[in-house]
Amino acid sequence: MPRAVISIGSNLGDRTDNCRKALEEISGFAEILKVSSVYETEPVGNADQPDFINCAAEIETALTPPALMRLMREVEDRLGRVRDGRWGPRTIDIDLIFYDGLTLDTPDLKLPHPQAHLRRFVLEPVSEIMPGKIHPVFGVTVRELCEKLGDGQPVKKVGGPSTLFPQ
Repeated sequence: MPRAVISIGSNLGDRTDNCRKALEEISGFAEILKVSSVYETEPVGNADQPDFINCAAEIETALTPPALMRLMREVEDRLGRVRDGRWGPRTIDIDLIFYDGLTLDTPDLKLPHPQAHLRRFVLEPVSEIMPGKIHPVFGVTVRELCEKLGDGQPVKKVGGPSTLFPQ
């Protein structure tokens, strides 16, 4: 069965509970295999908002990438996500980072996530649970991509995986 990597973040309300609820809902249509620690990060693009907490999860699913994205968007909607512009505050943000080794470029979905390699708040949690995961476009591990970013995007570990989802 295909495996995917997702990134989850929140910077409004009870951030930890928002991420926990997202994982609980996702477990209804995908098996959660691994969950990273919880990381706190500054917002990207619009600094005038609260800090985010972020995590990553490896999941197993029979869903196609578009079907998986649709269900994840429905989870965001149920958890109060308001889509009012790029880089704004949000109760929950769920992104599909990798789907097996698939590359995809459609108007609705691009895989791997087109900005993942530029974002420490994505790479650090992913490299914690899958340090040897090879980026299918760049041909290097997520750990190597994370190391190439330097120190310009600080992340702080604020909780272990069990904070969000019992494994």
